[in-house]
Amino acid sequence: MTDGVGMGGGAPARAAVIGLGSMGLGMAQSLLRAGFEVHGCDVVPANLEAFAKAGGSGAATPAAAAEGADVVVCVVVNAAQTEAVLFGSEGAVAAMKPGAVVISCATMDPEVVRGLAARVEAAGCLYLDAPMSGGAKRAAEGALTFLASGSQAAFTAARPALNAMAAKIYELGSAPGQGAAFKMVNQLLAGVHIAAACEAIAFAAKQGLDIARVYEVISASAGTSWMFENRIPHVLAGDYTPLSSVEIFVKDLGIVHDMAHGAKFPVPMAAAALQMFLMTAASGMGRDDDSSVARLYAQVSGTKLPGPPRSS
Repeated sequence: MTDGVGMGGGAPARAAVIGLGSMGLGMAQSLLRAGFEVHGCDVVPANLEAFAKAGGSGAATPAAAAEGADVVVCVVVNAAQTEAVLFGSEGAVAAMKPGAVVISCATMDPEVVRGLAARVEAAGCLYLDAPMSGGAKRAAEGALTFLASGSQAAFTAARPALNAMAAKIYELGSAPGQGAAFKMVNQLLAGVHIAAACEAIAFAAKQGLDIARVYEVISASAGTSWMFENRIPHVLAGDYTPLSSVEIFVKDLGIVHDMAHGAKFPVPMAAAALQMFLMTAASGMGRDDDSSVARLYAQVSGTKLPGPPRSS
């Protein structure tokens, strides 16, 4: 059990996790291991069942989960969902005690983050802009990387929970929105790297190469990337179970595009990658793993990849 999560009277600190999907469930489990009393909320009954089996307490609404919580970890998909779980009719903020902290993890436009933070702080609570990186496996291990920004008070309040969920915590500034901006730089690179990796492996298949051997050789060569090494095994296995879906990068590269447009800054590489994710989603693979971009290349070029043909 991690030290420092008890309250003054010795009772365990209480955390709420809103969103118990592939990332949020692992984060909630990490908090449980660290000694937090964890209450979770999710719209998918199966996710609540998995959370209960892990030792957590389910709640019907964000407000019910957040009641009496010292920290509310918001692990939903986008800005609209974040606003809904914080400020909707059963939102968490109205139920939070003064001085409690929201750790907001969704990837969002920095300007949107600043607006949400101002509303949370106006309600007497703290807001930590804390998008994360690392994937479901690292979430379950308590080994995520957080790209965080916020007031010193927000960092202090969030620190025990962050320590339970993270291997690395980058403090990137005192103003919410700075963490989000760092995350968008990461997502620009991640999206471009995934698209490039999928293009490369499909190109190799079109040349008649043994793509398992291509993976072995490129992973040990200068052309490799973390995304190549992480995503191409999905292609080799023909398994597109969504660990990170195509739609995630449609959203995130769309945010990069909008930010760049507003700043009059050219992002041709990100724009090309965005189009590949958009075409993959339009082909019916939006909810599949983001390595499905390789299937799009195979589909348009008549190239055979492992696994059964994609169903219409």
